[in-house]
Amino acid sequence: MASFDVIVIGGGPGGYVCAIHCAQLGLKVACVEGRETLGGTCLNVGCIPSKALLNSTHHLHEVHENFEKMGLMGANVTVDWSKMQAYKQDVVDGNTKGIEFLFKKNKVTWLKGWGSIPEAGRVKVGEEVHEAKNIVIATGSVPATLPGVEVDEKKVVTSTGALALDKIPESLVVIGAGVIGLEMGSVYKRLGAKVTVVEFQDKILPGTDADTVKAFHKILTKQGFEFVLGAAVQGTEVKGDKVAVKYKLNKDGSEASIEADAVLVSTGRKPYTEGLGLEALGVEMLPRGVVKVDDHFQTNVKGVYAIGDAIPGAMLAHKAEDEGMAVAEILAGKHGHVNYGVIPGVIYTTPEVASVGMTEEALKEAGRKYKAGKFPFMGNARAKAIFQADGFVKLLVDAETDRILGCHIIGPMAGDLIHEVCVAMEFGASAQDLALTCHAHPTFSEAVREAALACGDGAIHA
Repeated sequence: MASFDVIVIGGGPGGYVCAIHCAQLGLKVACVEGRETLGGTCLNVGCIPSKALLNSTHHLHEVHENFEKMGLMGANVTVDWSKMQAYKQDVVDGNTKGIEFLFKKNKVTWLKGWGSIPEAGRVKVGEEVHEAKNIVIATGSVPATLPGVEVDEKKVVTSTGALALDKIPESLVVIGAGVIGLEMGSVYKRLGAKVTVVEFQDKILPGTDADTVKAFHKILTKQGFEFVLGAAVQGTEVKGDKVAVKYKLNKDGSEASIEADAVLVSTGRKPYTEGLGLEALGVEMLPRGVVKVDDHFQTNVKGVYAIGDAIPGAMLAHKAEDEGMAVAEILAGKHGHVNYGVIPGVIYTTPEVASVGMTEEALKEAGRKYKAGKFPFMGNARAKAIFQADGFVKLLVDAETDRILGCHIIGPMAGDLIHEVCVAMEFGASAQDLALTCHAHPTFSEAVREAALACGDGAIHA
């Protein structure tokens, strides 16, 4: 029986980061992972492969839509789907092997297999039982589905199946207008598929800043997306080579159906905590398999912690990583903390959408006095040069102190631009602090400075 200071169950972003940082802090640590490769859903069948396909298809879009405008002439590029899939796999392999290298470098023991917790202080992997002073549950999440929707990962797929369809569908129905649905919908729209998104709510991206949603909906519609909003999906039925999606409109109860070559179910995710033995162990749970933890990520069972998608909060890889770092610090006797008010969210479509902090709607609901500074990318020279002048940067600040409360960006490189604001918020900066900071020209980041200027005397280029 091997003995460790910490055993982390799960080798995804939260788990592997936690394990590595524990080792960096001098703890003897092991990580349990049953996949053939490390990295969890994110690196294997989530964030990383989807970004590879988004990158491929973005270049395809540029060839067809913008190359001639720039004087780049020649025959149209065609798609070799198998080669694109191979490229995607190369990207995945490079990242997962990189994690394995980091485990060896930091002397983290990889316990290969699926883990369970027969009792506090012990983790069972296969037929072997290992001792641990502390156990961290970092088992991630799995796609959620709907009643009447039977996923076969061939015709009716989750994000996993959508990454590896046998062929490019001529038509695709996406159930759910969230991040995953819109990203994968973008991939197949650029590849030539007719994409229809069916969403239960009356708008896309529920919970997102209203101005951003309005602009993004308009842009996606211009790109060829079709939307059926306020519709409750009743079920799916495979009919030969087609799949029928039946839905009922919320406003009047009328029923309709859409047929497509494939259906992507992107109705959110749920924690993957089955098989861990948590019920027998007496771990207190919340609805939908969520693990209840205190402010230090510890469950009600001493020495058993949980992070990432297994606990409440946004299901984001970087949120899990932050929690993994924090738990490692706590287990090493230091102070671990996560600032949940400064966790960005990004949608990797074109244009990208990014946000951090509070929305304008949340500020109004809270009765907080605020100012909004908004700057359109139409006034940004760099954005116009690459044909991505749609969108804007919106900065929300306290009306009295000028302290930054939130930011919402739709435009080129939004997922990178947002971090300037994240750092500013972490240090309690004001809009004036951003406005007085010199930004290189010409860069997309100038739009952030202009939005900050708009919170004061006014933007220069708008």
